[in-house]
Amino acid sequence: MSTTTAEHHSGEAGSGEPELKRVLGPKLLLLFIVGDILGAGVYAVTGQMGGEVGGLVWLPFLCAFVVATLTALSYLELVTKYPQAAGAALYTHKAFGVHFLTFLVAFAVVCSGVTSASTSAKTLADNLTGGLEVNGWIDGAGSGTITAIAMGFMILLALINLRGVGESVKFNVVLTLIEVLALCIVIGVGFYAMSRGTGDLGELVTFHDYEDRGLFLAVTVATSIAFFAMVGFEDAVNMVEETKEPERIFPRTMLTGLGIAVLLYMLVAVSVVSVLTAPELKEISDAEGRALLEVVSKGAPDFPIDKVFPFLAVFAVANTALINMLMASRLIYGMARQNVLPASLGRVLPGRRTPWAGIAFTTLLALGLIWWVTADTESNVVASLSNVTAFLLLCVFAIVNVACIVLRGRRHETGKTFFTSPGQLPVVAALLCVFLAGPWVDRDGEVYRIAGVLMLIGVGLWVLTYAINRATGQGDSDFEDVASLGE
Repeated sequence: MSTTTAEHHSGEAGSGEPELKRVLGPKLLLLFIVGDILGAGVYAVTGQMGGEVGGLVWLPFLCAFVVATLTALSYLELVTKYPQAAGAALYTHKAFGVHFLTFLVAFAVVCSGVTSASTSAKTLADNLTGGLEVNGWIDGAGSGTITAIAMGFMILLALINLRGVGESVKFNVVLTLIEVLALCIVIGVGFYAMSRGTGDLGELVTFHDYEDRGLFLAVTVATSIAFFAMVGFEDAVNMVEETKEPERIFPRTMLTGLGIAVLLYMLVAVSVVSVLTAPELKEISDAEGRALLEVVSKGAPDFPIDKVFPFLAVFAVANTALINMLMASRLIYGMARQNVLPASLGRVLPGRRTPWAGIAFTTLLALGLIWWVTADTESNVVASLSNVTAFLLLCVFAIVNVACIVLRGRRHETGKTFFTSPGQLPVVAALLCVFLAGPWVDRDGEVYRIAGVLMLIGVGLWVLTYAINRATGQGDSDFEDVASLGE
């Protein structure tokens, strides 16, 4: 991996502050990584991808896995060189030392968490109402009802966050197993359909150009969509200070987690293609978060699996949203405490000691996003929000890959090198991220508008803070300690 010197391990020894307890071994770390990658992603993007490439729905998952793995190699090189829990913002600052660029990266990560949680909320609402319909408990749910459930869920997350959530590793293990179980049901339904001779495996190598894009562009568009399902591995760097011997176990554990995720995704894709016909693959994109529920309902009509599956899906995506909002609110709190955002956003709830202002700010952003996207009746809410998340993170990953190249030349002369991304792979990863983030992938213009508005909100707050700091003699809007942002 990267170079880690003795000072990185004992950095806080002389400060009088206790270090975090290192409780994560390779097994628990693997479950954390797998659980963070799985979740809302595969439920949100599978239908969209089917509408782009037909039976080749497995190929974008594979391509997204390649890009994610190349980027993960850069993260692994950096996380062992700088084993602090601040992630992309820390690497950017170490490489370039430009406070405003560091802020943009940190705020982009915040926005990606908010948009990801909003995607999860809509996916949860789709599956919850779908489960109620399948069980005959309601006749049907309109778009207004689904939007209200999604918004209500975001408010519930805020209340849980305000109360204070100790993210238990054991609890994460349980949720990860539920996530895997839900996907295994989809896979099992697909193989059941094949055993009955109803599936056409020839569809797996059949490209349907539904949008008249051509094979290369269609796969590129679908890969940019699929990337949403592969993100989450980068959050593992926030656990580095709680991992035993991170230099030794992080590389193989992170790469194993990515491998498990893509294997499950590709098997899900095979199941989707084996159950649905070519016309149904085109139409499934309209199902938004219910795409896999429709696969289960059609593939196993003689079994009551479809009555249970949507509630497993609800449980699976709920934890993803909670983790995203916890991360986003605490990053806002950290930036406010370091005077790069208004100090009022750093206020803490007495007694509970939770960052209520950061929670309120990120929750309002999420509610505004859901309202904005659902106000357009022609818009695919899940597609828009998941694509914004992928776009923001692709931009962040491009910067991280470049940072890896820059920092590679600054290794301590006597430091031991634990891991290095092979050759010029960080360059390749950066170029691929830029390519997938570019306008040539034919994203809906709304994706860029949403991302732009979110980042402008951040820049506006930064400018306001800068003006206040200058007026009150507190200096500029510079970070005091980037490494403490993730704490």
